[in-house]
Amino acid sequence: MRPSLSLLKSGRSAWKGPYFVAFPNLKEAAASHVAIKTQARSCTILPNFVGIRFLVHNGKNYIPVMITPEMVGHKLGEFAHTKQAFSYKASKR
Repeated sequence: MRPSLSLLKSGRSAWKGPYFVAFPNLKEAAASHVAIKTQARSCTILPNFVGIRFLVHNGKNYIPVMITPEMVGHKLGEFAHTKQAFSYKASKR
């Protein structure tokens, strides 16, 4: 399967194509609505991933990510943030 390269623009050269991991249980996950657990944050989202739920590792936890058509061409790691927002606590005086 080679998706059109104009649809999936990435930092890789055009002759290499997009980087993706072959998930062996992709069809099973789509049929039974089971999440696929992965640590491949740099995997490019392909059009056949739409409608599938992934559990993407952020370094500590697995974050659930539901793939929509707008996400095609992006990376899985873009939707599982690795840093938490920091806010100062009010000190007691």
